[in-house]
Amino acid sequence: MKVVRVFLLYLQGIRELNRLVHPRAIYSIKLGRKALPDKVVEAVWGFFSAYALVFVIIMIALLGTGLDNITAFSATAACLNNLGPGLGDVAAHYGDISDTAKWILTLAMVFGRLEIFTLLVLFTPTFWRG
Repeated sequence: MKVVRVFLLYLQGIRELNRLVHPRAIYSIKLGRKALPDKVVEAVWGFFSAYALVFVIIMIALLGTGLDNITAFSATAACLNNLGPGLGDVAAHYGDISDTAKWILTLAMVFGRLEIFTLLVLFTPTFWRG
């Protein structure tokens, strides 16, 4: 995830806390001196939700191949974020994991490189109707 997305999620969290204290107040999220439209914040939340869902699905798939929790979590995080090394069985290299796990992690790398939404669009019926 890009740092600006994490920062916008943080700002949204602060805005929601302020709304709890002052429910009738109108708060805007500003990046620099410019107020961002609510659509931008909604898009960041949508991306975060899709990211979390893909992360969990990939991690569960890796657990299904027999990897331990730490290896599955760190390998998913490393491949989905295009970071490189992980922990556990993938700390040195990915050569010792099963071929199925490698294919799953290859898919994770593609998801991470294409920013998740680009690949998820291929799974929607609207895309194929043209």
